[in-house]
This record gives sequence, C-alpha cells and structure tokens, in this order.
Amino acid sequence: MWRPSWWPASPTSACWPSGADIDDRPLADRLAERIRSSGPLPFDEWVEACLYDEAGGFYASGGAAGRRGDFLTSPEVGPLFGSVVARWLDSRWEALGRPANFTVVEAAAGVGTLARSIRDAQPACLVAGQHILVERSAALRSQQPADERVRSVTDLAEAFSREQVPGVVLANELLDNLAFGLLEATDGRWHEVRVDVDQTGGFVEVRGPVAEPPVFVEPKDGARIPVQAEAARWVSTARSSLSDGSVLVVDYASSTGEMASRPWTDWLRTYRDHGRGGPATATPGRQDVTAEVAVDQLPNGAVTTNQATFLGQYGIDHLVEEGRRVWKERAGLGDLEALRARSRVVEAEALLDIDGLGGFTVLEWSAAAGDG
Repeated sequence: MWRPSWWPASPTSACWPSGADIDDRPLADRLAERIRSSGPLPFDEWVEACLYDEAGGFYASGGAAGRRGDFLTSPEVGPLFGSVVARWLDSRWEALGRPANFTVVEAAAGVGTLARSIRDAQPACLVAGQHILVERSAALRSQQPADERVRSVTDLAEAFSREQVPGVVLANELLDNLAFGLLEATDGRWHEVRVDVDQTGGFVEVRGPVAEPPVFVEPKDGARIPVQAEAARWVSTARSSLSDGSVLVVDYASSTGEMASRPWTDWLRTYRDHGRGGPATATPGRQDVTAEVAVDQLPNGAVTTNQATFLGQYGIDHLVEEGRRVWKERAGLGDLEALRARSRVVEAEALLDIDGLGGFTVLEWSAAAGDG
C-alpha cells in the first residue's frame, strides 16, 4: 500500500506530478486526457494512479483498512496479531545478539494500528531500538500515534537515510497493493492489457503489444496473469537496506501458473466499504485495486509458511490461554482488562482461520546487504 518514491525512474513515476505540481482536477478527467494524448495506459500505470495519485488516488482520498475503513486486515481484528508479531521481533533481535540499534521498519503502516499493538506488547527489542512507520498517504500518516519513540516517514529511503542497521522490515498486506501489470493470452501469445477511453468517455480494457511473461506460463487463450515487478523490486530493496536481519511479508498469495488457470476475477479484485467493488477500470480513485501475490515472481530464498502456522510458532496459543486465565479471574469485575483478555479468543479464531486470514502466506527473507 506504499510505493517507494526513490526507485529508478519509470513511465509511471513520470506520469503523475507531485508536490507543488499536483493537479487537483478529478482523477478520471486527468486519466482520460492523458490517454487521449498519449494512447492507452499500461495497466500498472492505471493501478498506480487509481491507488496513489496525490490528489485523487484511493489512499490519498481516505481509503484505508479498519472497521471504519474499506477492508479488514489482521491488525484491525484486534491487538493479538501485534502481540505475536512483537514476539517474532524479539526472536530476531535475540538472534542478532540484542543490538542496541535494532530497527523495526513497518511499511504500509496506515494509521498505525499494528504499531500501537506492537508497542502495547512492550517487546524488549524496542526498549532501546527504534520503530519507523513508512506510509505514503499523508491522510493516513496524520492519524498515526503521536509517540516520540515512533518515527513516521514517507518512504523506505528516508527510513534508512543515515546508514544500514540491523533489524527487520515488516509488511502486512503491502505487496498485493503495489502497482502490477496485466497480461492476457490471445492467439497463443501473451499481450499486455491496457486501459483506453471509449466513445462515451468510459474506461475500457484493450489489447496491447505482445509481451514476455515474468515466468513461463503456457499462453492458453483467455488466461490472464499479473506482472508484479514492483513487488519483486520492493523485496530486493528492503533486504539490501538492512545490514543484518529479516524482511517479513504477510499477504494473500499464489503462483503465476495457478492464477493463469483460474478466472482472473478471482485474484484481481476491488474493494470499497467492506465489499467488493466494480471492475478495475471503473471509478478511478474510488476503490481499492488489488491482486494476489505471485510468489514465483519474487526473489528466491524465502522461508514460507501460512499465517496460522506462523502465529502458532510465536506463541498465539500461550497468549490465548493467558487471556482465558485473566478473564476467569476478572470476569466478575467486567473491567477493560477482563474484556481485552476475553477478546483474545475471538481474535485468535479469525487470525487462525485457514480459509481466511490464517491461510495468508508468510514469507521471510534474510537481509541481503550489499547484494543490490
């Protein structure tokens, strides 16, 4: 849900002005004007604009995770997810020899829900270490916790502006929201999918030039696959930003070939107000546009599991049992501590549901400082 502004220049970054040059005309009007001037937009540029345009993109306009937002992620279920992540952070800090400059960089931090839960869990690694929230949206950054121990920045470059440090880079449901291209198989070859304007002024998908897929997949007519170069680049950059440590990614994921075998509307989805939105070409800037993450397009070397297993490895069962004990002791009081303890059981059920959040993929890479 964040795109580093410091990546090498691309057609995407050149298309959308920033800062004092922001054009606040309706996004749909600006997109239509650009298409009429320069031709159909590559799909990744369309997604980039719909989500992150500084004046009219979905996240600039208030789109967000949370019960009052547009979709629910694990941190918004309750504080239990953050408590388990705090345990994982301490395990990585211990493995590195407890460095005093241990740094937690949380990408796509949103309004800081996960950061608050981690802080409330009081991990030992952050007693002397630092917690940096990376969030591109100014609207979301404005709602982050006002805590002198937590620093908020707009991109990963700023988080590591001084030097490489030991620590972790953490991203929960980020990669699915980075701009992605789209290919469709026609006449036995893969073609780009682009976005054009029809005679009525509406946005439509059109077939673009022949393109090579990011990994080999047989081009069976009608099949579609995402091209997730941005996600792969983000992982590589996050790994090389640390002197030592780990990059942890949690997301809903699949493989390129598996997605090619399914109806594309199963894995390319839009959301608004906790429900499915319309076509990806509809109402630019008014809905989230997301795609499952093709793990085989990401850098090799990740340790891969699912969320249910990951949470089990780092003590969710112990935390739930502790919650049951506190509830039993304080149920008669009905105070906030008792209610929080009781909620752990309900939270755990949602977080561990293998057909829901528990089935999400968890990938952990070791740092790759100096590897580029």
